[in-house]
Amino acid sequence: MAVDRKDISRHYYSMEEYFALEQASDARFEYWEGQIVCMSGGSEAHNQVSDNVFFRLRQRLDGGRCRALSANTPVKTPTLPPYRYPDVTVACGELQYVRIQGVDALTNPVLIVEVLSPTTASHDFNEKFAAYQAISTFAAYLLIDPNVPHVTLYTRQPDGKWAREDVVDLSAVLMLDSIGCQLPLSEIYEAVKLGVG
Repeated sequence: MAVDRKDISRHYYSMEEYFALEQASDARFEYWEGQIVCMSGGSEAHNQVSDNVFFRLRQRLDGGRCRALSANTPVKTPTLPPYRYPDVTVACGELQYVRIQGVDALTNPVLIVEVLSPTTASHDFNEKFAAYQAISTFAAYLLIDPNVPHVTLYTRQPDGKWAREDVVDLSAVLMLDSIGCQLPLSEIYEAVKLGVG
């Protein structure tokens, strides 16, 4: 007799259990209303894309008023406590943090980058995006498929609405106006084995 997955009881983790795990481990975890999801690891393509984006943004922003931050930097999400771990974050001006249970969480991101994976893509496009929108400085959201050339860029418009742009051409160049730089897709996917995974 087959068991329906929805009939299997799942353990509800308290926020205290989550913080204990965060403090006891070198891995990164996100708390999702009673569930704990490990954010460390990932596919080879996922890691390569994340590294490429961080490296290129860090290069382009060096010496300017904006700074690229790695996946180890948590971002406070007031409507989805306590914080999320984007793959790359860019903040401009003075970096602002709030201390949450011994963790310094960034409060003023401008650009947030998520590299998609099968287990997190739905969260990235929906719940995470909604939570990030509650951050007043948040102006651009870049979601990247690591297996095929496909990036989705959301940009906050002057009226507060979000414009969506999907780009699939490896020769295209993304205009990241909120942080004053450009990012070619060829650099995002450099050394990535496309179509695998």
